[in-house]
Amino acid sequence: MKKLIIFFTFFIGAYALSQTGIKFEEGNFTSILAKAKKERKSVFIDAYTSWCGPCKLMVKNIFPLTTVGDYYNTHFINIKIDMEKGEGLKIAKKYNIKSYPTYLFLDEKGEEIYRTVGYAEENEFIQFAKDASDPNKRLPALKKKFENGESSPEFLKTLATLAGMSDDRIFASKVLEKYFSTQSTITSQDIAQLMMDIESTEDPLYKVFQNRKGDIVKITSKKDYEEFDKNIKLKSVYKKAYNKSTKALDESYYLAEVQKFLEKKEAEKNLQDLKANIALDNKDYKTYEKIMLEIYQDYSNKEPMDLGFAAWGFAENDITNKSSIEKAVLWVQKAIEKQPQPIHMFTLARLYNKIGDKKNAKIWAEKSIGLAKTSGQDSSEAEEFLKNL
Repeated sequence: MKKLIIFFTFFIGAYALSQTGIKFEEGNFTSILAKAKKERKSVFIDAYTSWCGPCKLMVKNIFPLTTVGDYYNTHFINIKIDMEKGEGLKIAKKYNIKSYPTYLFLDEKGEEIYRTVGYAEENEFIQFAKDASDPNKRLPALKKKFENGESSPEFLKTLATLAGMSDDRIFASKVLEKYFSTQSTITSQDIAQLMMDIESTEDPLYKVFQNRKGDIVKITSKKDYEEFDKNIKLKSVYKKAYNKSTKALDESYYLAEVQKFLEKKEAEKNLQDLKANIALDNKDYKTYEKIMLEIYQDYSNKEPMDLGFAAWGFAENDITNKSSIEKAVLWVQKAIEKQPQPIHMFTLARLYNKIGDKKNAKIWAEKSIGLAKTSGQDSSEAEEFLKNL
């Protein structure tokens, strides 16, 4: 008996040592905060969704690493929360989480102290945690430095990024205005950040965009500049034409304003696209289906990306009419014909599955996986689909 006890003690100890990577706690958000308070630790939240490819890669490649687990388990109470289910919906709204994966770091009271987003390799991911643990690298401390006159370019870029991720857009714009005022030349990374942060034509950064047109066109092109400018104008008109609380779109106002910078035919097409997107956002799938069938009645000259996106909408959402799904099959087949992509093939597999054609669903899922692997793209979602087919 004594030997048996020793054996099991050794076995349990060896098993515990073999558990590497981040230890994610079970329980609700309130219990996690209580545990953090008791253990005097901060909280790390992996804010993910079921459809997020980079989220799955983090689970597969990074979270299980011993070095990652050693740091995160020592300094944080860790929890994974699906932002589209249960209390994740409230947490996403409370902390304004819009990108996935988002890594959210909170103090024991639930106050945000740091955040970052996206797939990260081992050392970078550990550095996120170290930055979150350093009071001098948290947003409040960095804001104070800014107000005290700190204006080095790298500092301003870091601060603008952190403020933007925390959805403090007004402050982020203020910081970026300062940054661009100090730069005689700008880089492609500067342009990318500027474009990402412009919210509307009334945003102070839009003036920076206009004033630095010459610099931007040198690095991108006049066509790219004008396309982005058009999209910002469309976004600005939409904000004024659409009432989110009543879900009402003032179509007359929208058309009149958009025709100030677009031809009538293009403005009308844009309105149709917008109405489809609004219906989709509001989960009004019958309206969405009707509009998309009208838009893609003649799909022969549509761009592959547009065809793929339209078909994906029918594959992803609650659209069950067989004849409609069969039309979406034709759209994505045309997209594949014009531009073979793993995502188009996966969409086709899902559409076939929807109409009960398991054989073709399997064929196209396998094709999607094969092309994704040869082109270095993520195939995990298609692999999961094929496994459950």
